[in-house]
Amino acid sequence: MTIPVIDLSGDPTEVAAAVRAACLEVGFFQITGHGVDPVLIERTWRTVRSFFDLPLEQRLAAARLNADDAYGYIALEIEALNRSMSDAVTPPDLKETFNMGPPTAPELALTDDGERWAFAPTPFPPALPVLQQVLTEYFEALLALSAQLMGWFALALELPGTYFAELIDESPSALRIINYPHPEHPPLPGQLRAGAHTDYGTLTLLLQDDAPGGLEVLDPRTEQWTPVPATPGAFVVNLGDLMARWTNDRWRSTLHRVVNPPADHHGSTRRQSLAFFHNANYHTEVACLPTCLAPGEAARYPAVEAGPHLMSKFQRTVDDSYR
Repeated sequence: MTIPVIDLSGDPTEVAAAVRAACLEVGFFQITGHGVDPVLIERTWRTVRSFFDLPLEQRLAAARLNADDAYGYIALEIEALNRSMSDAVTPPDLKETFNMGPPTAPELALTDDGERWAFAPTPFPPALPVLQQVLTEYFEALLALSAQLMGWFALALELPGTYFAELIDESPSALRIINYPHPEHPPLPGQLRAGAHTDYGTLTLLLQDDAPGGLEVLDPRTEQWTPVPATPGAFVVNLGDLMARWTNDRWRSTLHRVVNPPADHHGSTRRQSLAFFHNANYHTEVACLPTCLAPGEAARYPAVEAGPHLMSKFQRTVDDSYR
């Protein structure tokens, strides 16, 4: 499997064709020419490292108030992402994270617990007040880039370029900053930095650093895992479950994982990533698109509301035993 690199600043016809091919064949690609300010990216990296360098007590001051809350700090070995795929009990992931939700709630009536969960405020660490400012600026830049990509997706699906616009304009998207520390002990059997999973929403935008023990994608044709290289200046883009549902599995929501560093590696293997999870609006109904259903073909999935789908997936991955 090859992970293609697509320059979004290129010829529009060629970009749409490249996006279509990548979504059909891989479900993962990298983008350059995306327009996100490199100064903002570098400032975000520095601030994220400063957060994970705080003493644990100061990181825990930004912890989630409840175990099933979406936003805030999640300590090391609490989450197991492959539990989102099944109810199997698996070892927790060797990572710590901080999740940020939408900076502002949309102007809608938060009439049920699900909406309130999706648009809850994020608890930021008092010891690093700049984190909120920097992550908010980065969040808004990636929200705009995600909307641009959804426009490319629409064109690649032979739909008007604005097809998804009103379905994503008040989305409960989220930003996750991730630290994979240098291991202090051997992993448990089957324990990874992030267990194999698919993402839940429309698409994910990932920045990863170049450190041992990284992202891998499963090729369903060969059942082989392929590393995703850290390309300077590029975002990794992967499709989520909602796009697979919308396209009746014509486009892949591909299984991926983050593997452990080699046990014999000399030096630090600390790794960090920035993952932006884009979603459709909470009450958007996701059902098979008309351009993805051949005559006589049945939809593979029932229609779902985007928000409850997201909530159910997330809440299966966390273990509250640390509280």
